[in-house]
Amino acid sequence: MQKAQVESVIEVIDGGLMGYAEALALQTDLCLKRQTNEIANTVLIVEHPAVITLGARKSENKLLATPEQLAQAGVTLAQVGRGGGTTAHNPGQVVVYPVLKLKSVQMGVSEYVRALEGIDIELLDGLGVEAERKKGLPGLWVGEKKIASVGVQIKKWVTFHGIALNICNDLSIFKYIVPCGLDGVKMTSVLEETGKRADMAQVKRQLHKLCKEVFGPKAK
Repeated sequence: MQKAQVESVIEVIDGGLMGYAEALALQTDLCLKRQTNEIANTVLIVEHPAVITLGARKSENKLLATPEQLAQAGVTLAQVGRGGGTTAHNPGQVVVYPVLKLKSVQMGVSEYVRALEGIDIELLDGLGVEAERKKGLPGLWVGEKKIASVGVQIKKWVTFHGIALNICNDLSIFKYIVPCGLDGVKMTSVLEETGKRADMAQVKRQLHKLCKEVFGPKAK
C-alpha cells in the first residue's frame, strides 16, 4: 500500500470477544506494520474474557488477591507494558485499541489521550451518562466513581493499548484490585448508573462511527 493511500483511510475492526493475549499479539503486529506504512491507521474494538492486567508502573499495580485465588475465580493475570496501573477487563466492558501514527492524525501524546477520553464522553452522553475528566487522573469519572480507564503505549510514535469503558460488565471483578493504583476508588458502569442494559452491538457501532470521525482523514 502506498503511503498516500495509507494516510487516506482508517480501518476499524470489531474483534468480538477476544482473549487478552491474542489481542495484544494482534496489536503488536499491527503496530509494527503501521510503523512501516504497510497498513493504515487501525482501531481494534473488543471485549475480553475475565483478565486483570498489570501496567508498567509497578507502584500502581495493587492486587487484592493471589494469582492462585484469581485462577480459582477464572480470572487470567497478564503483565503488559502500557502506562497506568492495575486494570480489569471482562465481557460487557468495551475496549478500544487504536493503532495510529500520531503524526498522521496531527496529535501529540496528551492530545491523543484526551481524544480517546472524548470519544467515550460522547458515547456515554448518548447512553444517558454524564462523565468527566479529573485533573491528573487519566480515565473518566461519574462523580467520584470511575467508569473508564486509559493506558497507552507508544512505539516509534505509533500507539497501542487504549481505553476500557464499563457498559454492562460484572463489576465484582474489581474487588480483586486497586483500580489504577488509586485507593478507595469505586468503579461504575452504564448499567449501574442508568439501570438499563445497553445493546453492545449498538455501542460498538457508535464507537466505530466516533473513531472514524475523530481519527479519520476528516480530523485533519
